[in-house]
Amino acid sequence: MAIVELILPHHRYEIVIEPGSLASLGERVRHLAPHHRAALVLDRHIEALYGEETNRSMVNAGYAVSQAAIRPGEERKNLDTIRSLYELLVGTRLERHSPIVALGGGVVGDTAGFVAATYLRGTPFFQCPTTLLAMVDSSVGGKVGVNLPQGKNLIGAFYQPNLVIIDTDTLNSLPSRELQCGLAECVKHGMIRDASLFEWIDNHLDAILGLDRNALVELVRRNVEIKAKVVMADEKEASQRAELNFGHTFGHAIEATQAYDSEHGYHHGEAVALGMVAATRLAVETGRCPQNALDRISALLNRIGLPTSAPKLPPPDELVNVMRLDKKVEDDRMRLILPNEVGSVSIVSDVPVDAIHGAWQFIAGNSRGR
Repeated sequence: MAIVELILPHHRYEIVIEPGSLASLGERVRHLAPHHRAALVLDRHIEALYGEETNRSMVNAGYAVSQAAIRPGEERKNLDTIRSLYELLVGTRLERHSPIVALGGGVVGDTAGFVAATYLRGTPFFQCPTTLLAMVDSSVGGKVGVNLPQGKNLIGAFYQPNLVIIDTDTLNSLPSRELQCGLAECVKHGMIRDASLFEWIDNHLDAILGLDRNALVELVRRNVEIKAKVVMADEKEASQRAELNFGHTFGHAIEATQAYDSEHGYHHGEAVALGMVAATRLAVETGRCPQNALDRISALLNRIGLPTSAPKLPPPDELVNVMRLDKKVEDDRMRLILPNEVGSVSIVSDVPVDAIHGAWQFIAGNSRGR
């Protein structure tokens, strides 16, 4: 078990990392939000695996539970889903002090969190991530929201949870592809802040992929600590929190051009992996980063089983146009997160467009990846 505390001027909460912790979810929620009604939002895959156990835990703690199962997939993270959840909460008379619990991956957490932030101007919110990607990234830090057809996460808010409960045993039921996608965010944290984490992942990859309990708790703890430190220093992305978007400006462009259809295209973690390779290549080509960094991140991503090339992407012009819609654009200039070396990045706003085109072309023809 590990506990990481996130302390902000207006709010503080714990991230509890403990195998088997879903069994005590209801008691933990009631301690912070004692009310007679609650809402449980989860995706349909998770409902079949953990829905009954989680609902029972909430009922045993004294809650009348309104349960909503949404279809999984990034394409479901939209305003239509938000509206359907609002209608459920109104219909079951959820009140301002009634907790909303998100159980699932990042899509569920982001969507339920936006509902919690806006329904009755804010209700208690609890994150219970069940994917590695959500455990180490989206469940921590208070970013909630949904996509528009024009771009990812263009509608949203900063709304911190009351508690994050991470049951690492849920990773036992995670498809291997989703575990790999979560590791993309772990590699990202190593690249931006902690070269020793990058090396630890490389050295312990077999144990991680083998779902060793101790390795998983250590992996999640180290990544959550990095995310929490960044958020505590810059909650609303005025400066250094933007570093967490390393690989994401490129990756979000990939997701947007495939209409967030992760069923037939790249999953989020795969798009981020491609984005990190593109950003690192761009840093090498503009003289900001040594070739060794590109070699190391490409080799580790390949070992994990993540893509480092994508020959069937749209033309670079189309991808760059999508990148211009990114939330980090300021004064019509793209802000990109580029590595200086493994463990350090910079926020850069003066990259020539032709160099960005070159990074996309490298991804399209990179023979070292799959």
